[in-house]
Amino acid sequence: MDRAPSAYLVRHLGASVAAAGIAFMTSLFSAPADAAETEVDLELVLAVDVSRSMDYDEQMLQRQGYIEAITNPDVVGAIRQGLVGKIAISYFEWAGPGQQRLAVPWHLISDMESAEAFAAQIDKAQLGMASGTSISSGLAAAADLFDGNGFRSYRQVIDMSGDGPNNRGGMVEPVRDKVLSRGIIINGLPIMLKPDGYSPYSIADLDLYYRDCVIGGPGSFIVPVRGEEQMIEGIRRKLILEVAASLPQIIPADVILPAPKTTDCLIGEKLWRRYMDP
Repeated sequence: MDRAPSAYLVRHLGASVAAAGIAFMTSLFSAPADAAETEVDLELVLAVDVSRSMDYDEQMLQRQGYIEAITNPDVVGAIRQGLVGKIAISYFEWAGPGQQRLAVPWHLISDMESAEAFAAQIDKAQLGMASGTSISSGLAAAADLFDGNGFRSYRQVIDMSGDGPNNRGGMVEPVRDKVLSRGIIINGLPIMLKPDGYSPYSIADLDLYYRDCVIGGPGSFIVPVRGEEQMIEGIRRKLILEVAASLPQIIPADVILPAPKTTDCLIGEKLWRRYMDP
């Protein structure tokens, strides 16, 4: 299903043909591509890590962070200030290959009441937990959620949170690049609550790994979470930036923009092989 009007090249076929082409283009932009689709400012997938490295307390903290952030008046206010004043949002859990679940399907948020309804669905969803950390599989599955979701926008974003590097499934960079080629933006919320070396599969610079290997697209960014007290505020800030569709001139503390790559994007796979296949 086409999600945006196609661009047509009007060749030198005469003024009447050119005029007809322009009229056709105008009709494409002014009329919805599918009468069943609802126009929104943003389609957003909240893709949350439920791998076993995320213990119960961390998972609950992560979930509560999204519940409180999505119902924060600043976030709802940012949504209402959009051109359409509405966003479409879903809550998606991921772990190893084949371990992905749409915990809360697509919802339309346009005010506090609809934000609270979505948050209530997150709160009621069964807490998932599975083995492995496959960011690549998570990204691929999250990208597919935009297909046929009943909404239409010119901005699709995957909000990827996690506490470790990709160590299962396909390599993350090719999958990331394929997702970006569809025009989807990927932002990151690297969760760095545990001390360095807590696991043989962990890395100290997870924020840089997310910056170099996971996020991408126009205006993409990460918001690292280094303490429990930062979780709710970090998610709130991230949602506001995503909804607003533009970054402030002064970047708040702990918001990191893309930079020249300095990270080995295969570090997770190398650590896995080192300890599982010595």
